[in-house]
Amino acid sequence: MNFSFLSAVPDRVVAHNELLSAQALGKRIKLHTSQFGVPDLEDVKIAILGVPEYRKDVDYLGQESSFEEIRKTLYQLYPGNWAYNLADLGDIIPGETVEDTYFALQSTIHDLLKLHVIPLVLGGSQDLTYPLYRAYDDVIPMINIVNIDSNFDLGDSTKPISNRSFLGKVIMEKPYNLFNYATIGYQTYFNSQDEIDLMEKLFFEAYRLGEVSANLSAVEPVLRDANIVSLDLKSVRSSELSDKQRFSPNGFDGKEICTIARYAGISNKVSSFGIFEYKSSPNDDMTAMLIAQIIWYFIEGVNCRVMDDDFELEKHFQKFTVLADNSELIFVKSKKTGRWWIEIPFLSHVNNKLKRHALLPCMHEDYVDATKGKIPERWFKAFKKNSI
Repeated sequence: MNFSFLSAVPDRVVAHNELLSAQALGKRIKLHTSQFGVPDLEDVKIAILGVPEYRKDVDYLGQESSFEEIRKTLYQLYPGNWAYNLADLGDIIPGETVEDTYFALQSTIHDLLKLHVIPLVLGGSQDLTYPLYRAYDDVIPMINIVNIDSNFDLGDSTKPISNRSFLGKVIMEKPYNLFNYATIGYQTYFNSQDEIDLMEKLFFEAYRLGEVSANLSAVEPVLRDANIVSLDLKSVRSSELSDKQRFSPNGFDGKEICTIARYAGISNKVSSFGIFEYKSSPNDDMTAMLIAQIIWYFIEGVNCRVMDDDFELEKHFQKFTVLADNSELIFVKSKKTGRWWIEIPFLSHVNNKLKRHALLPCMHEDYVDATKGKIPERWFKAFKKNSI
């Protein structure tokens, strides 16, 4: 792994960590320090990585940011009954150009994925999701991205990338590795009708803020199917954050965003998690604490992961067949975890992307609705994408 792109955790943060209780989380994290260098990652499950890159923020005015307060706050929390080891690799050194930073981030994430280490990225503007996605090019053939955001971030793919338009580049640039994109917590008045229509046309998923807040568990299957989770702090309502982070009076509250982070952690497929659009300020305690708690809940989720048994063996699952609207829907329920999936059939006559019977995560409520003749929307969109 190439560590030349990394700068150490600041000495001030390391010194602060030395003063903490022996039971504090910071004492369990392997730190990249200026004195001892990059830690051994052989037995590490999750690695924290800061990326202070903001030049593609549409509101960028030359300001810089630091993750010191987040680190200090995170380190002083107490861990749960966790089995996995953690590391803090410090920060990616911003390149001479944004493209240089993208290359450094992509290379570092790629190396971590090859080591089966989950990168936990602190950003930086959310366009950093693009190099995060590109890091998977020769790791996983088709990628699912979940964006926790008030905006879709589609933008105009013909224009330069920004933190408001990175998805256009993800969709349009070869190699085409994106299978599904889902936005959790979007707010209609921040998105044009053209973008809403395009999301529908591409069979991508979109869940409104009110819909999610009314039933948080409904997003668990969406996150269970994600490889990359990108969290924009603009999805959090203003009252939860310090002055410089305030964006909208509406958004997720602290409890909701931490629950969503835990769902992301529990997902066996999520292999990278990013928190973006952080801007440090002198009076930053509230935002730093919320981000530290989001990270804590993601780590907690990872430590609570349970691998479902092999679905090739019938003794490990229950199978339910339902006829809904002239379609035969096959549901599968794991005997170990009680989680539900629905089968997306393989279509031999089209050049589809899955080339196999795929199991799409769903909820028990989807099965109940199907018995009443209602086809789950997630199944319909996945089936259509698979047919293209």
